[in-house]
Amino acid sequence: MSKCESCIIKQFNSLKSLSKEELIRISACKTSRTVKKGEIIFDEGEMLNGVFCVREGIGKLTKLSANGKDQTVTLVVKGELLGQRSIISDERTNLRATALNDMELCFIPKSEIMKDLNNNPNFTLDLLKRMALDLKEADNVIVNMAQKSVRQRLAEALLNINESFGTNADGTLSVLLSREDFASIVGTATESAIRVLSQFKKEGLISTVGKKIKVENLDGLRRIE
Repeated sequence: MSKCESCIIKQFNSLKSLSKEELIRISACKTSRTVKKGEIIFDEGEMLNGVFCVREGIGKLTKLSANGKDQTVTLVVKGELLGQRSIISDERTNLRATALNDMELCFIPKSEIMKDLNNNPNFTLDLLKRMALDLKEADNVIVNMAQKSVRQRLAEALLNINESFGTNADGTLSVLLSREDFASIVGTATESAIRVLSQFKKEGLISTVGKKIKVENLDGLRRIE
């Protein structure tokens, strides 16, 4: 089991603001688990008694809409914390977290997080900044949904995934998403996402290797209107 004080992952989230002594204390009471692809980490409406730190893998946060479909809010990657908003607000979770591939998670009990929130102002401020950034990104998503076409939103999604998660050795996107996932990310019907991806392929903007997607023309995707 990796020790929090020596784990490189802490550099990517608010845990970097904790002292070595605080990290040692957390490390002594955290637990680690492996989550398989497709497994739910926590469901919408749960009361969490701690936060999850992503050591490896990629997941997604989704919200069940009024029509019964899951809307993808964001993707989560190595280094991110999950559940901190619910812990701070002492409310049930507003989103569902699901593994997109096999993930390694560390679970930190709520009692330990609350100790550091009360005693370490740098940690509290850093966590607030992270939550403020999440709100900013949510604002951008709302504007994009209202003002941009499906083609524009799907092009941006491909560009963001390419930039944020990188590619495999064969040049395909390292994140393998289903066509349903792409539709959920951009807020459209699966049939529309499939049709637009097919158009992108015909236009030489992307290519496919089985279910994998390879971006062939970054500038072309950026120019889509």
